[in-house]
Amino acid sequence: MDRFILGISCFYHDSAAVLLRDGEIVAAVQEERFSRKKHDPRFPLNAIKYCLCSQSIDLRHVEQIIYYEKPFITFERLLETYLGTAPRGVRSFIAAMQVWIKEKLFIKSELKKQFKLIQIELAPNLKTKIPKILFSEHHQSHAAAAFYPSPFKEAAILCMDGVGEWATTSAWIGKDNKIKPLWEISFPHSLGLLYSAFTYYCGFKVNSGEYKLMGLAPYGDPKYIQKIKDNLVEIKDDGSFHLDMSFFKFHRGFRMTSSKFNKLFGSSPRQNNEDLTQFHMDLAASIQVITEEILIKISKSLRKETGLKNICLSGGVALNCVANGKLLKQKVFEKIWIQPASGDAGSSLGAALIAWYEYLNNVREVNPNDSMKGTLLGCSFSNEEIISYLKKINAPYKSFSDNQLFEILAEKLDNGNVIGWFNGSMEFGPRALGGRSIIGDPRNQKMQSVMNLKIKYRESFRPFAPSVLEEDVSNQFEMDVKSPYMLLVAKVKKELRKEMTHQQQKLFGIEKLNISRSNIPSVTHVDYSARIQTVNKKNNPRYYKLINAFKRRTGCPSIVNTSFNVRGEPIVCTPQDAYRCFMRTEMDILVLQNQVLFKEKQPLIEKDEKWQQEFELD
Repeated sequence: MDRFILGISCFYHDSAAVLLRDGEIVAAVQEERFSRKKHDPRFPLNAIKYCLCSQSIDLRHVEQIIYYEKPFITFERLLETYLGTAPRGVRSFIAAMQVWIKEKLFIKSELKKQFKLIQIELAPNLKTKIPKILFSEHHQSHAAAAFYPSPFKEAAILCMDGVGEWATTSAWIGKDNKIKPLWEISFPHSLGLLYSAFTYYCGFKVNSGEYKLMGLAPYGDPKYIQKIKDNLVEIKDDGSFHLDMSFFKFHRGFRMTSSKFNKLFGSSPRQNNEDLTQFHMDLAASIQVITEEILIKISKSLRKETGLKNICLSGGVALNCVANGKLLKQKVFEKIWIQPASGDAGSSLGAALIAWYEYLNNVREVNPNDSMKGTLLGCSFSNEEIISYLKKINAPYKSFSDNQLFEILAEKLDNGNVIGWFNGSMEFGPRALGGRSIIGDPRNQKMQSVMNLKIKYRESFRPFAPSVLEEDVSNQFEMDVKSPYMLLVAKVKKELRKEMTHQQQKLFGIEKLNISRSNIPSVTHVDYSARIQTVNKKNNPRYYKLINAFKRRTGCPSIVNTSFNVRGEPIVCTPQDAYRCFMRTEMDILVLQNQVLFKEKQPLIEKDEKWQQEFELD
C-alpha cells in the first residue's frame, strides 16, 4: 500500500504544497500558479488539491501532514526583538501583532479547519478525518530540501536566507537518511536581509526584486566595498559576520534602512518611478561582491570543519547564481548541488522529506542525478484537453507531430520569431526550465531588448538565460558541469567573445547593453557571463529535441529561455493562462504541446492592458 506525506508552506510568502509517495516526489506546486498572485502567502488550497488529485487520493490516504516551520518560536523572536527596541517600532509591532493574533498564533487550528474543508470537498460522503499535523523548523526544512533530493550520500549543507525562526545562516551535515546541525548565525545578523536592504535602497521590491539587483550588478563598479565593510558589516576570516543594526530598520519597522544608512550613501532610497543611475549600479556591484566573499569564506571554513567533498545549498541566498558560479570556480568543494526551489516554497518539500526520513526513519536511496525530476512536478495538459479549449474559444491553430513541430520551430527561431513554449509539466520553483518558457534565438542582437520591452514589459537591463544541450555546454561556456536548474553563472568561451573597442570601453551602465559581446549576444551579459541551464534527453526530452533541431539548422546548441509571463505575473499554469499572455504581448507564436498558434491568424481583440492592474508590478 502506498504511503503519502504532504508538506506545506504558507502564511508568509511563496506558499506551496508537495506530495511524497513512498518517499518519491510525485507533485510539487506553488499556490501563486493557481491564484495568479505572485508570491501568494495564503493557505495553498489549490496547490494541495492539485497534489492530492494528481494521485487520485484524498486526505484519508495521507499518513502525515507537516508544516515547514515552528510558528511559536517565530513569535518568540518577534516579541523579543520588539521589546528590545521599544518604544521604537511600535506601529509595526501593533500591525504584526494584529496579524499574529488573528491568523498565525493559532496556525494548527487554522490548518485543521482548512484541511477539513478540503476533505469535505474531495470526499463529501465520507467521515472527515484529518491526518496528524507535524511541524519542522524553518532552517531544518531548508537543509532537508537541500540534502535529501541531492545526488550525494554524504555532504555539508549550508542554508542562508533572510530569517527563519531565529536562524539566518545555518550549517549542517547530511549522511544517509539524517541531517545534523553544526552551527547557526541568528537574527538580526542576516546576509539575506543585508542584500534585501540594498534591494530596497535601490528601489526594488523586497522578497522579489533581489534578482534584479543581481542582474544590475555587472553594469556597476564595486567602489563601495570598503564603505560597506567599514560601516555596515564586519566579516571574519571564517565567513561569520555581524551587522551594525543602527544602519537598518528591518528589525523594528516597515523600512529596511535607517536615516543613518541614507546619510552614509548620500541620498534617500530610490523610488520605483525614478531612473536607475550609475550610483545604483555601483551599489549593486558592491553588495554582490560582499555576498560572494561571505559565501566563499563560510564554504571554506565548512570544508575545513567537516572534511567533506560535497556541499548542498538552500535558502533564498542560494538563488544568487552569480555567487554560486564564483563558489564553483573556486573549487572549495568538489561538487555542489543547489536546491532549485531554494526559497520558502521549497521548504514545503524539505518538511515532507523530514517526515519521511527523520520521523519515519525510512531508508534513503540516492539518485545519482538528483530526485527533483528536472523540477517538472506540476500540472500538465494533454493534447485533447488543449484542443478542446482552443475550439471553445475559436482560436485558429495547427497540430503537428513532434518531428514536424521541432523542425518548424527551429526555422521560426532562426527567422527571429519569439515563441511561447507550453510543454509537459509545469516547473516547481522560480525558474522556467522548458515547461513554461518564452524562447528565442540567442544569436539575435535585438532579442534581449525585444523580449524585455515588448514581451515581458520590464527593465531593459534584465538578462536572459541560455538553455544549452548538456553535451555542448563546455563548447559555449567556461563550465564543464551540469546546471539543469539555471543556478550557476559562467563566462562565455573566449573564442566566442567580441572584444570591446576603446570607445565602447568608455561607456557607462546601461549604455553597455547595446554592445554585442559574443556570437550569442542575447544571453551574454556585459561581463561576458551567462546564467546557464543545461538540458538533457532524460529530464525534458521534447525541449531537448527542440534545441537539437535548432542546432542542426544553425550550428548553435542553445536558445534563449525566459519564464512564460509578463512583469509581475506568476509563470503561466494552464493553456488559458498561456493564451491570454500570448495575446497580451508581441509574441509571434504560441506552442501548446503539439498545437501551434500564429499571432497574425488569431482573431483581432481589443488591446488588453488590464494585466497592468491585475498584476502588482515587481
